Amino acid sequence: MPLRSINGIALSYDEHGTGEPVVLVAGTGAPGRFWRTHQVPALTRAGFRAITIDNRGVPPSDVCEEGFTLDDMVGDTVGLIEALGIGPCRIVGFSMGAIVVQEVMVARPDLIRQAVLMATRGRTDPLSAAASQAELDRLDGGVKLPPRYEAVVSVMKGFSRRTLNDEQTVRDWLDVFEMSPISSSVSRSQLAVDLIPNRLDAYREVPVDCLVLGFEDDLMTPPHLCREVAAHFPRGTYQEIAGCGHYGQLEEPAAVNAAIIGFFQKGRG
Repeated sequence: MPLRSINGIALSYDEHGTGEPVVLVAGTGAPGRFWRTHQVPALTRAGFRAITIDNRGVPPSDVCEEGFTLDDMVGDTVGLIEALGIGPCRIVGFSMGAIVVQEVMVARPDLIRQAVLMATRGRTDPLSAAASQAELDRLDGGVKLPPRYEAVVSVMKGFSRRTLNDEQTVRDWLDVFEMSPISSSVSRSQLAVDLIPNRLDAYREVPVDCLVLGFEDDLMTPPHLCREVAAHFPRGTYQEIAGCGHYGQLEEPAAVNAAIIGFFQKGRG
């Protein structure tokens, strides 16, 4: 995977396919390969060039143990788009990655042609604030969770009741998350990025077409938080994917991919 010097750090990214570029920004603790099983193949089949990023805090990008902010992550995404010469481009963000994308849209709307925001929010609700602060307290206390425990927590929080009631599917996902963890221990600063103030009013003047995808059974980012983000972007549209939890793009990839690609193809017209 190539590395670029962006915003004062080494930022790792990868490119797949040819055609109009789509940048994909993952959530807390997740590497760029998070997108490779489902979204990257679908995008490349549809004629897009998929560019995945290992956000700062996730190796092989710089870990930045001294800490960083949401503004730093926004600068990384802007810097990579400019370094690759692909703006204005299409962009997809998931969870924390969607928060980063929203701030890119505010700061540099000229760089974004269309945006898809998945499992996102424009403010920190009380439960999310408590969950993020609890994780920060754990890290500050030096508590490191075993990979198997983190896998159990990720599956319980990230999937719908339908998936959790399927014993073989649960076993499979537990194995996946234990072998390739999306770990909240990777970066304290990424956890802190999740604690955003109310940014909804900042979206009202953003002249970018965006699709906000909410997931019906999402416990981590309930759909009403996604709907209010879409309502505050003047060119925002909301779509809800049924029967999936926070990791909707893994649980219902066909529906998610169809929504993303359909939205981008309309933009081509």
